[in-house]
Amino acid sequence: MSDNVPWLSAEEERSWRAFIRLQQRLSRRLTAGLQAQSGLSGADFEILVALTDVTDGRVRFQDLAEDIDWERSRLSHQVARMIKRGLVAREECAEDGRGAFVVITAQGREVIEAAAPKHVVTVRRLVVDALGPDDLAELGRISGRILEQLDAEPG
Repeated sequence: MSDNVPWLSAEEERSWRAFIRLQQRLSRRLTAGLQAQSGLSGADFEILVALTDVTDGRVRFQDLAEDIDWERSRLSHQVARMIKRGLVAREECAEDGRGAFVVITAQGREVIEAAAPKHVVTVRRLVVDALGPDDLAELGRISGRILEQLDAEPG
């Protein structure tokens, strides 16, 4: 091992490992809940939420990839699966022959509107109710600081 590596202290390592366990377990639980309650994968839900966040339910493909922080190839494969299930459609962009939009369908809107309340109950039970208002606000501040650090770092 190199002496130049800024190794984590025992407390830093405990905190880091606890954070990783939390992130992995919470992600698994939320994904399992979505699948069991709504038949949606976490990826389905993330895309449908992003589409319902805009008034017309229509987002340029590259903007959607950026919004949800996915590689375009991953998004392309996921959208293709969702098109087959009738949750979204792909529309060509009239202004740019190379561009395309991902559009939520009526069926996709019905599915997300049915899934969202159940998901919120799970989020509340697993996270919000475990924290007081001050802890939840601190979690938001900490998460924001880490996201800012990630945004400041190159790719």
